[in-house]
Amino acid sequence: MSAIESQFAATIVNAWQAQLEFNQLIGEAEKLESKKLAPLAAVLYQTWLQRNKTPYNHVVSFNLGTILFNQGDLAGAKTAYQDAIQLAPAFVQPRFNLGLIHEREGLIDAAVAEWRWIDDHVQPNQPDSRHLLLLALNNLGRVQENRKQYGQALDYLTRSLVIEANQPDVIHHWVYLREKQCSWPVYSTITGLSLENMQRSTSALAMLSLSDDPEAQLTAARHFAKHKLLQNAPKLSPDTGYEHKKLRIAYCSSDFCLHPVAMLTVQLFELHDREQFEIYGYCWTQQGHSELRQRVIDAMDHFERIDTLTDEAAANLIREHEIDILVDLHGQTLGARANILAYRPAPIQITYLGLPATTGLPSIDYVIADRFLIPEEYACYYSEKPLYMPDIYQVSDQKRKSSAPPKREACNLPSQGFVFCSFNNNYKFTPEVFSTWMNILNRVPGSVLWLLADNAWSEINLKKQAEIHNIDPSRLIFAPRVSPEDYLARYAVADLFLDSFPFNAGTTANDALWMGLPVLTMCGRTFASRMAGALLTAAELPELITYDLDTYENKAVELAQSTNDCQRLRTHLQQVRRDGILFDTPRFVRNLEEQFKKLAQDISTIQ
Repeated sequence: MSAIESQFAATIVNAWQAQLEFNQLIGEAEKLESKKLAPLAAVLYQTWLQRNKTPYNHVVSFNLGTILFNQGDLAGAKTAYQDAIQLAPAFVQPRFNLGLIHEREGLIDAAVAEWRWIDDHVQPNQPDSRHLLLLALNNLGRVQENRKQYGQALDYLTRSLVIEANQPDVIHHWVYLREKQCSWPVYSTITGLSLENMQRSTSALAMLSLSDDPEAQLTAARHFAKHKLLQNAPKLSPDTGYEHKKLRIAYCSSDFCLHPVAMLTVQLFELHDREQFEIYGYCWTQQGHSELRQRVIDAMDHFERIDTLTDEAAANLIREHEIDILVDLHGQTLGARANILAYRPAPIQITYLGLPATTGLPSIDYVIADRFLIPEEYACYYSEKPLYMPDIYQVSDQKRKSSAPPKREACNLPSQGFVFCSFNNNYKFTPEVFSTWMNILNRVPGSVLWLLADNAWSEINLKKQAEIHNIDPSRLIFAPRVSPEDYLARYAVADLFLDSFPFNAGTTANDALWMGLPVLTMCGRTFASRMAGALLTAAELPELITYDLDTYENKAVELAQSTNDCQRLRTHLQQVRRDGILFDTPRFVRNLEEQFKKLAQDISTIQ
C-alpha cells in the first residue's frame, strides 16, 4: 500500500469514528485535491457527514457540493448544496451555486429564485458577501437578457455597477442593453463610471451603432481579442497547402438556421462548383429544424456538428479534414467561437458577413469586401486584408419566397398617406437619425413610420422620443415578427425604406431592394455605415446614397412628394432583380471561387 493510500485509510477511519476535527478534515481534503484526488476528498467529506454532527456540517456539505459540481455530478452537488442551506438558511454561497446548477438543468425560474434570494438578503456593505451579491445581480442580468427581458436585465446590471463600477464585462452588456432599448443617451451617468471606461468596455458589435470612426472600431475589436481570446495558441495548419485535387472550403457558424447570415449565404453553398471545390460546414447551431436550415445542410458535401467539442478539439477536427480555406461567418457576434480560429486550423482564414466591421483577430487573414464597402484609403483600419469582389461584397438568395402583399389595414397602417419604413433591429437606431426621421414626418403630412416591434422597452422609449419632437406617437407603427415569407411581403406595402446610421441595414436592405422597395441610406467611413451604399452602387442607384443628415432628410421628403420618382425607382429595381449584378448569385459565386483559387496558389504570402 502506498503512503497516500495508507494516510487516506487512516483518515477515513478517524472520520468514521468521529475522531477527525473539522480543521483536520479541511486540511486533509485540501491535500487530496492538491494531488488531483478530488474524488477521494468527496468520499472523505461524505464519510465525515454521516458520522459527525457539528456546527460546521453546513460548510462541509458546501465543500462536498463544490467538489461534486467540479466533477460533473450535478445531482450530487445539488443535494449537497440543499443540505447546506437546510442546515444554515442564511448561508449565501450554496444558494448562488445552486442557481448555477438549476440553470444547467434548464430550470431558469429556479435559478432566478436563488439569485433573487441573495439580492433580497445581502447588503452591499456586507464585505464577506458583497462579491456574491455582485455575481447574483450579474447572473440575473445575463439570464434576463437571454430571455429578452431587457428592462429587468438593465435594472440588475445598473444596480451591480452602482455597487462596483469597474466591471468591464458588465459594462459591455449594460451598454448593449441600453442600445437595444433605445435608452438614450446610451452612455449614461453612473457614479464612479467614466465615459472613457464605458467606451473602452464597449464591444465591437455594440460600437457599430455608436461610432462611425473606423479607428475606434479597430481599437474596440483589438481590445476584445487581446483580453478575451486565447493568446499564443499552437498553430495547427501547415505553411503550405495540401494540394488536393479539389480545394476544400469550409464555412463555420452557429447561424445555420433562420438567421440573416444563412438567409444570404444558402445559395452560395448550393452553387459552388463541385468539380473544383469540396464544401464543408462546421456547425454549432442551437436552433431547431427549418426549411432554410435543411437547405444549408443539403448544400454541404460534409456537414459537421461541433457543438459538443471544445474549441481545441474543433480546431483539430478541421485540421484533420485538411481544409484549405476556412470562412468564419461570425466575427465577434453572439455565439462566436473565435478561439477555434486562434489555433489556425486552416492555412487561409477569412471573415465574412457575421460582423460588419474589422474583427481585430490576428488569426483572420482576409475580409470579403468590395471597393465601395472598404475603400482602399480605409483599409488601414482593418486587421484583415480586403479581398475585393469585382461587383458586390454581399451574396443573395434568389430562391427566397414571399407571400402575397398584405392589405394596409392588415398591417395596422392608414389607408392613405406615405409609408416610410425601417425594419432594422432597434439597437441600430440613434437619437440623431431618429430626430431626422421625426423631421421627415413633420414635413410630410399624413405619413407614418413603420418599424419592427423589437421589444416593448424600445417601443415605449421611441414613442416618448416622438412626443418630445412634437410628433403624434400613433404615427409610429410597430410590426410584429412574422415568417420570412410574410416579412418580405411587407416591403410591397411600404413606399420608402429609411436606413439607419452609422449601422446600416445589411440583409434587411438586400430584402427591401429584392422586393422592389427603394432604400435611402447615409454612408460614412466604416464597414457598417457603407453596407447599404454598396448594394445601391451595385444596383446603379447612387442617387439614394447620401453623406449627411440634411441631404438625407431632404431626399426623403422629395421622394415622398413625388409619386413618379418612387415608381421609377421601383421599376428600375424590378430590372435589377431580373438581370442586374446585385442579385446575380451565380456570377457572385464564380467571382468568389476565382478569389479562392488565387489565394490557394500563393498561401505562403500570408504566413
